[in-house]
Amino acid sequence: MKKQSYFWSIAAAAFCICAGFGGSLTEPQKCFVAKDFSPEHEFTTNCEGPSVDADGNVYAVNYANDGTIAQIDKKGKSSFFVTLPKGSTGNGIRFGAMNTFYVADFTAHNVLKVDITTRKVTIHAHQAGMNQPNDLAITTTGHIFCSDPNWKTSTGQVWHVAPDGTTTKIATDMGTTNGIEVSPDEKTLYVNESAQRNVWAFDLMADGQIANKRLLHKFEDGGLDGMRCDANGNLYVTRWGKGEVAVLSPAGQVLHTVATKGKNVSNICFGGKKGKTCYVTLQDRGCLETFETDTPGREWAMMQGFVASAPH
Repeated sequence: MKKQSYFWSIAAAAFCICAGFGGSLTEPQKCFVAKDFSPEHEFTTNCEGPSVDADGNVYAVNYANDGTIAQIDKKGKSSFFVTLPKGSTGNGIRFGAMNTFYVADFTAHNVLKVDITTRKVTIHAHQAGMNQPNDLAITTTGHIFCSDPNWKTSTGQVWHVAPDGTTTKIATDMGTTNGIEVSPDEKTLYVNESAQRNVWAFDLMADGQIANKRLLHKFEDGGLDGMRCDANGNLYVTRWGKGEVAVLSPAGQVLHTVATKGKNVSNICFGGKKGKTCYVTLQDRGCLETFETDTPGREWAMMQGFVASAPH
């Protein structure tokens, strides 16, 4: 057999195993089957984040008390990583470099910057006009996009944070903006609205501006929270109150629905050795669950790029 044919045969077999077609396969190895990752009730009801570093550690906010960030190792053991400045409470986390992640600070109207080597926390951007920065998305060049809902009025907006920390409002008159993500080719920005159950797509420009708003998908029930893309551009949407993660194609078609053990699924990220392990935060259970998927995550691929470009 030719090497190329052999490679594709192995790849196809691996996909079938991951998708659950392997017959005698044990449960934890199957794709799209959620299981526990960390113990229940270690986190508060604001359990959120999460994001994964180059060593496979997961970071999630509001560990034991609001205003904290935990580091969770590959075996699911949690420990305090940093305590945020007084008055700050974290929500979404995104890595922008191998040793740097950003945090949406929803009580102090900031985007915080955390150095994971020194554990120093600084303010990357402050914007008093924000309602409460909720979740973040980031490009490979350091442009950050921040969802900004007003839960009382069921409205929201979106901010662009330039690499130098300058903030610009780029979308207004939206519903309760929450999950936000950039496509793998960085030409599309996705934003969802929790209460209205809409997922919107915008054309994304290199300077951070957006245009051509269009509806990607509308869910009929449940809420919407955090989102992440895989490397193929499929969008993983956490369904708060529904106990599911829905996987949408770039055309908006539902490809998979992953049932979680908890109901209030707040966010998701990709990690693991090959980037195909999803970690989800559950606010009702105060913990993280995990499941395997068949495609590595976009953010995992970004981290591999950060590692490859780092000085050796």
